[in-house]
Amino acid sequence: MDKSARRDDDEGPELEGDVELLVSLGEALVSAILERVPDEVIDKLIADGAPVWFQNDDGTSPLHAAAYVEDAERVKKLIEGGAVWNAVDNLRNTAGDIALSLNNEACYTIIRDAGVRSELLLSLLSSSAPPADSSLSLVLKATDTTPAGSTDAFLSSRLHYTTDEHGQEICLVKVNDDEEVGVMMGWERGIMQETVRKLCTNHEKLDDGLKVLNVGFGLGIIDSLFQALPTPPSLHVIIEAHPDVLQHMRELGWYDKKGVKILEGKWQDFIEDDDLLAAGGFDVVYTDTFSEDYKDLRQFFEHVPDLLEGPESRFSFFNGLGATNALFYDVYTHVSELHLADVGIDVEWSDVDVSEGSEQRWGETREYFAQRLYRLPVGKMLTIA
Repeated sequence: MDKSARRDDDEGPELEGDVELLVSLGEALVSAILERVPDEVIDKLIADGAPVWFQNDDGTSPLHAAAYVEDAERVKKLIEGGAVWNAVDNLRNTAGDIALSLNNEACYTIIRDAGVRSELLLSLLSSSAPPADSSLSLVLKATDTTPAGSTDAFLSSRLHYTTDEHGQEICLVKVNDDEEVGVMMGWERGIMQETVRKLCTNHEKLDDGLKVLNVGFGLGIIDSLFQALPTPPSLHVIIEAHPDVLQHMRELGWYDKKGVKILEGKWQDFIEDDDLLAAGGFDVVYTDTFSEDYKDLRQFFEHVPDLLEGPESRFSFFNGLGATNALFYDVYTHVSELHLADVGIDVEWSDVDVSEGSEQRWGETREYFAQRLYRLPVGKMLTIA
């Protein structure tokens, strides 16, 4: 169709290229929703071309506005009309955050579920797109090329093990000249203690010594907890790729521990290797890697059923994706549960309160977990009655 062609009256005005008109209509739409004008007025604005994705100078979108006035029906209509579920305002709040702060479960659930659908669709497109489809990969590929977002950059960076002014053991990596990021920090100990408790308590093979697989050593917190079980693991395989971590493990004597086998490399290097599969399956599998994204984690999920020995075997992972924002954290939690169900893993969630000492947790490092409650996953293979 010729872009210069006149539209029919019922198609609305020609808006292409008219930024001022788009802004004017967008401002009017936000104001109309905040002022709770009749639905027909709002619907007319949208029909006339008011963009549902618009954000004003404060970052407020029509979806933010609908959340502010707690209009669940309007939130639903905006989502269905193409509103951006994860747009943030100048205070870094999404519409879902606003609904959550107002304890409006209906609005929040609509926005959260839109995020889940969106992430599932993106994941599907990413997994089915041909490698040559560069236009799609540019959209879906992570753009963080620092050690915090690139595995290759991380593995070629130097790590710094130290103790901060509060006595917290930390492992740091420098992401630029002025900033270091925590690879793992001592405050995670409470999470790891509860994780080991959930994975190991009342396990039928606990007294005989569990076969344990852990991907990513970090500070060695969870591996030390596995070793401290009443009966240490009969086999304890640790996959670790970073040379500085491996050197740290040598210095701590991990290479000499009975029953411990260390595989030097990325999990992708060993996932179908005899060194791993020769164990005949593990009673406990845990993974907590750094600089990998959800796409990598989902790929690991697909191998979990082959790594577990049987129906009593248990699986968990560090559930930290999106954890600087309550909505994003909730979305990733639901998405991971659905993807694990797809591969035959049933997940139970429990909450771990990590708020104590949060004001002293970070020091000079970038914050990577900002929620009061950590959602701890424990998965088992689905059984068919």
